Amino acid sequence: MSGDNEEQEIDGPGMNVRVKEFLFRSRTAPARATTQATRVRDRKYNGSTKAMAAAYGVTPRTVERWVDGSRKPVKHADRLKRDATEVQTTPLGRERRARQMKARGKRSGIGARVGRANTFQVRGSDAVRARDIHLDLTGAQVAALTLATEETEVQSIIKQALADHFNGGSVYGGFSRDDFDFDINDVDFSGS
Repeated sequence: MSGDNEEQEIDGPGMNVRVKEFLFRSRTAPARATTQATRVRDRKYNGSTKAMAAAYGVTPRTVERWVDGSRKPVKHADRLKRDATEVQTTPLGRERRARQMKARGKRSGIGARVGRANTFQVRGSDAVRARDIHLDLTGAQVAALTLATEETEVQSIIKQALADHFNGGSVYGGFSRDDFDFDINDVDFSGS
């Protein structure tokens, strides 16, 4: 892990999209770019083509073409998918799901596999772990993932789960979320 605490650059649709698609299976983003663009414009930008165009750094005519299907948002496809996934769930829906998950307590039934958890600090020295790490997430951790809106929040929650895993719970102590670095794109979820 590098000495600075910079967060890893997220490529593709992003971890937050994958978390939302896993936790809200019936609310995944539409597959068609035209539907995604329409929903993002209507729900995130209150129907304003101008506001969406300004946020994406394109002309209003470009957004109109995305909506009518005469043009695909090639350069902005990942961002559009992230935004479309986010608008699929309402804040109230996320809060309701968070309460449900938190009520599960220490055993949420949701797990995460973190691949290539490469380095973490062990009392000042680096230790290499080249194996996958399987985490049993608590209800509180899944609730936090449900409410997360930024990639860095998702990454921080997974880092804390790694610290809890290697600490053996709250008994042993010693690790913190900042001791871990991993490939955020190599995290998968399982359970229900």
